Amino acid sequence: MQATAYTYDPETRCGSVLLDDGTPVPFDAAAFDAGGLRLLRPGQRVRIECEGSEDAPEGLRVTLVTLQTF
Repeated sequence: MQATAYTYDPETRCGSVLLDDGTPVPFDAAAFDAGGLRLLRPGQRVRIECEGSEDAPEGLRVTLVTLQTF
């Protein structure tokens, strides 16, 4: 799945992405570390892997964030 980086805190390595429909989805340090990134800037296009569902009570959970390559 693709998204756009929205927020990122380099100290905690947590942040959020925006799905293509504008829905913000947070990610934690484990998801950031799984992608092997060192830095993420708002506006960057990223590829994400998720668990769960937007319709589930616990929502969608990002498990991996990495750069989108073409």
